[in-house]
Amino acid sequence: MSLGRSGDGRTGSTSSRGIEIRHLRAFLAVADEGNVTRAAARLRLTQPAVSRTLAALEQHLGIRLVDRSTHHLVLTPEGIAFRDKAAAAVAAFDEALDAGGPHHWPLRIGHAWSAFGPYTTPLLRRWQERYPQIPLELLRIDDRTAGLTRGEVDAALLRGPVEAPGLVTEVLFDEDRVAAVAADGPLAAHATLRLADLAGGTVVLNTVSGTTTLDLWPPDARPAATLTVANTDDWLTAIAAGRGVGVSAASTAGMHPHSGVAYRPLLDAPTVPVLLARRDAPGHPALPELAALAREIVAQDTTDG
Repeated sequence: MSLGRSGDGRTGSTSSRGIEIRHLRAFLAVADEGNVTRAAARLRLTQPAVSRTLAALEQHLGIRLVDRSTHHLVLTPEGIAFRDKAAAAVAAFDEALDAGGPHHWPLRIGHAWSAFGPYTTPLLRRWQERYPQIPLELLRIDDRTAGLTRGEVDAALLRGPVEAPGLVTEVLFDEDRVAAVAADGPLAAHATLRLADLAGGTVVLNTVSGTTTLDLWPPDARPAATLTVANTDDWLTAIAAGRGVGVSAASTAGMHPHSGVAYRPLLDAPTVPVLLARRDAPGHPALPELAALAREIVAQDTTDG
């Protein structure tokens, strides 16, 4: 299959210099794996062959699709936009050739730490029941947009306001906030806590993917000190060690229990919106079904409650 252009600029059959489906498969493998060596193993090709194929695609398009400046390859903004189009083209090609039924590429959902909270398992189970032909992959990525802006996922479950350009977001539900304190510390003796109870010591902040900042407290009553970490695991470890306290969404308590951490309701903190986000561009064809199912699960829980 050739995807090149004829001499007068119209799409059509071309010479051997045109783009073929193998070029798109190579690009998608590199995009998914973030590494040419792993992409080559996945495609059962040599590393030089994959590199040449990717370079030929970039040369034909006249754009750089992959940033090669680091060991872990990442897509350029142009590569992110092209990935969805390439995936759709490959899926359509495979479907047209498969008499036994359509081929579907996985729908990848990113999250930074607590996925869909209490609705995570219902979402995964119902998706499998309704759309068994489309694998749903839930990926934890320590990034404010859970890999969405970098093209690592097709959609993301995010918490708190997200100001990244080029994203479309939908609020699915709101979560209460909880305080996370050392299980053997004095604050764990309280059934509930307030923001002022946490301000006298150090607050642990996940500055990479977390939603809590000092703006949560009034300007004249902010914590005396902060300790910054880069992910949820380090956040929990610091709190369990008594190095500080934390604030998070309520689902963190259920999704990340820790023997050294006690979670307590935080009575005077605003709720956290849980968002379903996607790029403002053509994407995975199953995204509407994902959004509809997420809304259905939340609505059913509200009705049952």
